[in-house]
Amino acid sequence: MPQDDRSGVANMVRTQENEILDEWMKLQMAAGSRRPDLINESELRDDARAFLATFSDALQASSSGDGKEWASVRSVLDRVSRTRAHKGFTATETAMFVFSLKQPLFTRLRQLHGKDPDRLANEMWNTSALLDKLGMQTTETYQKIREDVITRQQEEMLELSTPVVSLWNGIVALPVIGTLDSSRTQVVMETLLQRIVEEEAAIAIIDITGVPTVDTLVAQHLLKAVAAARLMGADCIISGIRPQIAQTIVHLGVSLGEVTTKATLADAFALALARTGQKVVRVSTAG
Repeated sequence: MPQDDRSGVANMVRTQENEILDEWMKLQMAAGSRRPDLINESELRDDARAFLATFSDALQASSSGDGKEWASVRSVLDRVSRTRAHKGFTATETAMFVFSLKQPLFTRLRQLHGKDPDRLANEMWNTSALLDKLGMQTTETYQKIREDVITRQQEEMLELSTPVVSLWNGIVALPVIGTLDSSRTQVVMETLLQRIVEEEAAIAIIDITGVPTVDTLVAQHLLKAVAAARLMGADCIISGIRPQIAQTIVHLGVSLGEVTTKATLADAFALALARTGQKVVRVSTAG
């Protein structure tokens, strides 16, 4: 955008900021993407005012939308995108915050340069391209924030789905439910090793009753968890070896090495008690 065009748009935004803000607010309040359940009018106006102020200042220095002159504008948009991503807005609803500014600006450009079609077309094109770039920034920031939120939620779900419980003094158990992939194996090992240290456990039972299938890869993941527990000084027992899983392991030629396996968690617990010199006895009550 030439210097005179840039200054013209910047001056227009600065001198008519309140009028532009009011019209922009009316458009946003009436838009189908308006989410009154997620943001109130006061918050929306504060965001719009902050953007217009930084937008006007940046235009005075540069029309590229890039560079240090636009740092404040990018900061406002990042904050708006981050806030709306956490509140539950969609990417389109977030981007419309910027795109909806086109109409108030275009209306005033037509008023200023309606008699000069070439200049009007040039300024509208450049202004549109600039707002498109800024609108895309909100989408990129929004997507990054949402990806971070999803990743964090997945990690939290993994932690919740791999609880290590204390069964007895020196005996802990880890019931595994669902598939066991590389990322989950890492969480399993970290959780298991931490509880072995906390409980000073001598035996850890890994129960795979809730694992639908055991293939070569799952077996390798289990062996990694067993090896890690042994390095911490705890012996491991794998329970939940159902007939179909046993057949699959044999068919695949998977070797579990010297790992002790049991059909049920109860059997594994009884063995763990025996190895630690303990036992559960039935106490008879007087009739």
